[in-house]
Amino acid sequence: MRPILRTAVLLLVSALAAPGLRAQVVSQPVLSAEGVRKALAAAEAEARRNGWNVSIAVVDPAGTLLGFAKMDEASAASVDVSQAKARSAGRFRRATKVFEDGVAGGRAAIMSLPGVVAVEGGVPLIVDGKVVAAVGVSGATSAQDGQVAAAGVVGAGGTVPPPPAR
Repeated sequence: MRPILRTAVLLLVSALAAPGLRAQVVSQPVLSAEGVRKALAAAEAEARRNGWNVSIAVVDPAGTLLGFAKMDEASAASVDVSQAKARSAGRFRRATKVFEDGVAGGRAAIMSLPGVVAVEGGVPLIVDGKVVAAVGVSGATSAQDGQVAAAGVVGAGGTVPPPPAR
């Protein structure tokens, strides 16, 4: 096949295939770097206001770390726990308090789900009905961690999901 003819055929095939490929791609919104900074700042401000030394993690919906802050005197264990809470909230698209309540209500099978952290303190960050990130906090009580994480979500312009109906 002549080079010009081969090139023309390849261009034609590419042009015909492109719309089909675009139809197979899903777009997932993710919190911007500025949004991550705002979430961290708002969460840290809430923790400082209450005298709590915590670690704060912000992850994308897949659980990849986007930003992190460890306050002075936050425990070493809070580093990993905050990130695990954020990953759990992001990947499952629900606050980790939902899992904590489920386990407390006798649904022990929740603990068999890979990556679930059934302790309050992880909150998904929702914009226009889509989870774009999640904030995880550790270092205070679990309820206090949840309060700080919620402040981070709101500080970044997201909404905190309501508790599920019973």
